[in-house]
Order: sequence, then structure tokens, then C-alpha cells
Amino acid sequence: MEAKGKKNLREKLIRITRKSLAIILFLIFWQVAPIVGIADHQFIPTFSETIGTIWSLTIKNQMLVHVKVSIIRAGIGFILAGIVSVPLGFLLAGGFKKLEEFLDPLLQILAQVNPFSLFPVFILLFGIGEVAKISIIFWVSIWPILFSTITGVKTIDPLLIKAARAMGTSKVKLFWKVILPGAAPSIFSGLKMSSGNAFLMLIAAEMIGASAGLGWLVLNSEVNFQINRLFAAALTIAVLGIAINKAIGFVEKKVVVWKEDSFIS
Repeated sequence: MEAKGKKNLREKLIRITRKSLAIILFLIFWQVAPIVGIADHQFIPTFSETIGTIWSLTIKNQMLVHVKVSIIRAGIGFILAGIVSVPLGFLLAGGFKKLEEFLDPLLQILAQVNPFSLFPVFILLFGIGEVAKISIIFWVSIWPILFSTITGVKTIDPLLIKAARAMGTSKVKLFWKVILPGAAPSIFSGLKMSSGNAFLMLIAAEMIGASAGLGWLVLNSEVNFQINRLFAAALTIAVLGIAINKAIGFVEKKVVVWKEDSFIS
């Protein structure tokens, strides 16, 4: 039993190392390239210098303030998008199929509109305050969740629904026991995609009319030619994006317990 436990631990460590190898090599290259002259040290700091800048900003409580502001903005827009798009997706795909067919071309066009081109529209409607920033994040977040929910409902095996109905299952129980679990993997895929979109748009939104946030920190560092601080903000953004994506994946594994591990990213 103990030998089996050690074997499983060894296999897990090997798997983690294999998955992390590319990142480790990249970080080593990042550390070495400016030192040996492959990259201009004036424009690209080393990895250790970037980590030192993050630590310095954290000690001064500056980084935590920017992270907190960005997470609140992205979180509000993302959560609102989920609250609206998940129920709407179930309604269109399950209860109002003809309406979904009618609206689908329009929804597809709206989803393809470049969000950056909508900045002037949102600023005209809501000004340059928090509402405009959250609204643009909401806009880019809603489409992946909505389309993933619709796809998830549509791809449920009809035999499962017919079998449940044949057993006299009520509509409420059918939804909770068959439709929701069947659509859940697709919904979580949409949530992960949407979280990436939310963070990407957040950074752009914070470059307009903001006084705090990671996007503002990037812009301010660029304007003042504080390269170390710019890279520190960019690395923090990347780490937060990965962490949020992994957190959603962790929740997916806990919620969609019947899903094979090999299919969970």
C-alpha cells in the first residue's frame, strides 16, 4: 500500500514537472537573456528584477491596491454576465427554440463586434467612471457563456431526456438531474473563456479614465518609462489570469464529479 502511494506521488510529480517544464525554461531564458545581451537590458529586466519589483510594490501596499481594484471590476462584470447569460442560454435552447433560431444571427453579429471599437459608445452612455468599465467587461464576458450554455443544452443526449420523461420525472427534477448536469461541462468551458476575456478587456478599460488598477499601472509605467514596474504589472496580470482560470477548473472538478479527468483541462 505504501509502495503504491509512493508510486502515485512519483507519477504525479513527474506529470507536474512535465507540464511546468516549458514555463521553467522560459523563465530561465528571461533571466539570462538580458544579462548575456540577447535582449536589451534597458528595455527588458530580468525575471529576478521583475519579482523584486513586485515584492517592493507589495511591501509598499501599492500592488495589492491595484490588484484589488482590478479584481473587483472584473469580478462584477464577469458575475453579472454569468447571472444574465446562463439562464438566458437555458431559456433560448430549451424553452424558446424558435426564438433562439430567430435571434441567433443577431447574437452572432453582436458577439463579433470588436469591443475596442465600442469604447466610445460606452463612454458616451456611461461616462468614464466605473459603470463604463464594468459594462465593457460585461459585454465581452456574456457571449462565451451564453453560446456555451446554448451549445451545452443542445448537445445533451435526447435519449436521456426521453428516458427521464418516460419515468414520470417532473420538469423541475428533469432540469436539475439531467439538463443542468449535461450542460455543465460546456458552461464551465464558457466561464473559463469568459474570465480570460474579462481580464483582457479590464486592462484596456483601466487605461481610460482610471486612477488605479493593473491596466492603469501598465499605462502609467509606460508613460514614465518605469520598465521594471511595467513588467511587474504585466507578470501580475498573467499570474492572476492563470489563477482565476485554474480556480474555475477546480470548481468544475468538484461540481461535475461524473466527468472523466482526461476531459477536464
